[in-house]
Amino acid sequence: MTHAHEEHEEEVLARISEGLVYTESEAAFQAPRRRTEQIFEYNHTPPGETGKRRSLLVAILGSVGERTVLLPPFHAGFGSNVHIGDDFFGNVNLTFVDDVDIRIDDGVMIAPSVTLTTTGHPVHPSRRSDFGRFSEPIVIEDKVWIGSNAVVLPGVRIGYGSVIGAGSVVSRSIPPMTVALGTPCRVVRAITDEDLATRTAEGRAASS
Repeated sequence: MTHAHEEHEEEVLARISEGLVYTESEAAFQAPRRRTEQIFEYNHTPPGETGKRRSLLVAILGSVGERTVLLPPFHAGFGSNVHIGDDFFGNVNLTFVDDVDIRIDDGVMIAPSVTLTTTGHPVHPSRRSDFGRFSEPIVIEDKVWIGSNAVVLPGVRIGYGSVIGAGSVVSRSIPPMTVALGTPCRVVRAITDEDLATRTAEGRAASS
């Protein structure tokens, strides 16, 4: 690799890390970090081959903890930018748009058909040529539960223990120990000790 190529890659990576717009061509050098073939293999591995699934998951993800369950099929742009902690449960059709890091801490539960996307696109069409886009990392803290069909958008952090209602579009960060739902997703109440005696948070606040 020439010095000019190295400088180009460093400049693009700096722009990405600052949340600025970059294009598909500019970011093409990252293609070797995509785990497309391994993801395909994982999604077609028989349920009984738990050891093979585990070894594939270790090869796909940037890091993965212990006692992790990720039900196939799942989808990821890279896979290598996803970091998952211990005791994770991800139900079917989980999608990671991981152009930059998605970090999921311990004890997180994610229901079916959830999308975690670190990437969006400029509003003006002229800035979307060559798939112009911007990316910001997502962080999901310990013990979070995300309901079915929720979408988590770029730059969002979901705080410890919080519950995201089914069908929500999470465009802003959510504080710890709260129930949040809706489009756009908003906090509706705190999680308190009274919830220790109930079946669910506000009945239909989230759904798996």
